[in-house]
Amino acid sequence: MDEKEIPRKLSEEEETKRLISSLPSDIDCYGIKMFKHQGCWYDKHILQSILNFQRSFQPQETDIIVASFLKAGTTWLKALTFTITQRSKHLLDDDDDHPLLSHNPHELVPFLEFDLYLKTTKPDFTKFLASSSSPRVFSTHMSFDALQVPMKESPCKIVYVSRNVKDVLVSLWHFNKSHKGVAWGGESNDVERCTLEDLFESFCTGVTFFGPFWDQVLSYWRGSLEDPKHVLFMRYEELKEEPYGQIKRLAEFLECPFTEEEEQSGMVKKILELCSLRSLSGLEVNKTGRTWTGVDLKSFYRRGEVGDSKNYLTPEMETKLDMIIEEKLEGSGLKF
Repeated sequence: MDEKEIPRKLSEEEETKRLISSLPSDIDCYGIKMFKHQGCWYDKHILQSILNFQRSFQPQETDIIVASFLKAGTTWLKALTFTITQRSKHLLDDDDDHPLLSHNPHELVPFLEFDLYLKTTKPDFTKFLASSSSPRVFSTHMSFDALQVPMKESPCKIVYVSRNVKDVLVSLWHFNKSHKGVAWGGESNDVERCTLEDLFESFCTGVTFFGPFWDQVLSYWRGSLEDPKHVLFMRYEELKEEPYGQIKRLAEFLECPFTEEEEQSGMVKKILELCSLRSLSGLEVNKTGRTWTGVDLKSFYRRGEVGDSKNYLTPEMETKLDMIIEEKLEGSGLKF
C-alpha cells in the first residue's frame, strides 16, 4: 500500500471539528449558527469548550458547581455561594478586604465553558485549588446531562437556580441589547436586528444558547430528585421572597451550615446585604469594569424583579409560553 493511502489518525481538534460539522444546525435570532449536541444548542465555540471540559475535567471531591440557565439569577447565586463557603477565610466584618468589593462574582466563580475550557483542554487551576476551608467553586450553563459526563461518580455539590421563563427571556433580551459584537462564545452577533419578538420565537422553538430552556430545567430537577444529597434545586422567586431561609438551606446543603453564634451575630443578614443587587451594582468594579470578552459588568445588574416580564410581553406571548411550559413539564412534578 502506498504510504499516502495509509489513513492517518485524526487529532482531537480535527475529530471535534468533524463532529461539529456533522451535527444538526440552525441560525438563531442573532444570526449565529447553532449546533445541536446531546439535545442542546450551542455555537461552535461553546460546543468546542464543552467537549474540552467533558474530555479532560478532573473533579475534586469538594468541588462546588453553580448551575443555571442564562439570566436566571446566576450572578446572585455565585456571590452567595462564594461568600458562604469562604466566610471563614474572608471575614465580613473586614469590609475593605472582602473579594466581592473589588471583584465581580463572575471573576471569583469562573464559568467552565466560558472562562476555563474555551481555548484549551488544560486550563490553569492553580488559583482554584481546594483546601480544607475553601473548596473550588465553578459555574456553568450546561445541562445536567452534559455536566455529568466527567462527573458521574463524583461527590461534587451542584446547586441549580431556576427562574420563570418569561422573566429569563426579558432579562436576556435586555442583557444582549446592552452590548454588541462579541456574543457568548466569541461569535459576532447582530444585536440590533433582533427584536424581543424574535427572541421570543427562538425561545418557543428552543433554538437558543443552552436551550431548550425546559429541557435544561428538567435535567437538574430530575437530578435533584434522584440525588438530593449532591444536587440542590433552588428557585429565584423563593430566594427573593425568603432570602434568609433560602441561604440557610444553601449553606446546609454545602455542608457549611451557619452556627447559632453566627446567626445571633447577624452573619446571615450581612451576607445577604453584601450580595444584594443594590450593594453589588453600586460597587466601582461593577460600574466601570468589563469581562475579558468586553462585556460591561454593569449589564449583569438590571432590576432583578419577579414578574417584570409583564411590562414587555403581550398577553398572547405570555399565554403561549405558559402553554409550552405546561406541556413540557407535564408529569414531572415541577411547576412555575
